[in-house]
Amino acid sequence: MEKILSALAEPNRFHIIELLRDGSLTVGEIADQLRLRQPQVSKHLRVLTDAELVEVQPMANRRIYKLRPQPLIELGAWLESFRHIWDERFDRLDDYLMELQGKEKKHGDKE
Repeated sequence: MEKILSALAEPNRFHIIELLRDGSLTVGEIADQLRLRQPQVSKHLRVLTDAELVEVQPMANRRIYKLRPQPLIELGAWLESFRHIWDERFDRLDDYLMELQGKEKKHGDKE
């Protein structure tokens, strides 16, 4: 999980993942869309490949990159494991805000 999060923490790699969400692309296509040079994109793709987030398919003299769904499914499941914490905190915040609104109404009625 640490490798995945580390790879996604860099903004250009995150944008590459977003681009690949819509389908497979070559290094050149990614470079054009992100306005980066191909060597930069290749380095980012190497990190994403090492993190097993993308896979490459050589096709003649081109390399086609596509997302690997499994690591993203695992990331989603890991994030989901924190949902109960956030739900609980939002519920407490909601209760607190309702309490404040009740106090404001009582204070407003006295004036």
